Amino acid sequence: MTTLLQSCLFLLVLSNFLQLGTRRVSGMTQLTAFQGLLLAALLLSLDHALLAGAVLLIKGALLPGLLWRTQKRLPAEALICPARRVGFGVLAGMAGLVFSIWLDGKLVMPLGLYPPLLLPTGLATLFCGFILIVGRIKAITQVIGYLVAENGIFLLGVPLMTGGTVWFELALLLDVFVAVFVMGIAINHISDSFASIDVARFRSLRD
Repeated sequence: MTTLLQSCLFLLVLSNFLQLGTRRVSGMTQLTAFQGLLLAALLLSLDHALLAGAVLLIKGALLPGLLWRTQKRLPAEALICPARRVGFGVLAGMAGLVFSIWLDGKLVMPLGLYPPLLLPTGLATLFCGFILIVGRIKAITQVIGYLVAENGIFLLGVPLMTGGTVWFELALLLDVFVAVFVMGIAINHISDSFASIDVARFRSLRD
């Protein structure tokens, strides 16, 4: 199980950089679903089978599905990020990873609380989410950034799950917020579409 845990952590870090280096929202959504799969596998390696199934359902299927449905209603120009923001994000992500590794060596934690590399991976994922929220200008990419940051918070709280499911319930609440944000983007886009149609009809009648 230790090998599975370390593999999941390595792939999570790799997916963070892929998120920062991806310009298309479709690719970011795929990586979001992949991170949900990795989190489920990580929980499975720690003998949290029930929680792993819930995470797989919510983070690996439900939330990416909402993102996919929203993308279909958005214009094409809203689904591509400017290249200069992507380059800055990758550099900031590297700095965040280095800082996370440094901070892991400085923090004093109870012995055995965090498995090796779990704390720096959680911090790096949290920083990656913040970079996406601040560095991307599209609302849907900022929602994805929020979801990535929540994945980092989830990783940092994994050791607390041994004492109960309170932390998981808090993480689930954050996922509900993400779902509300995604639905809000979709509803606003539909409203704008209807408004533009009404304006066009009004102008045609006036002419």
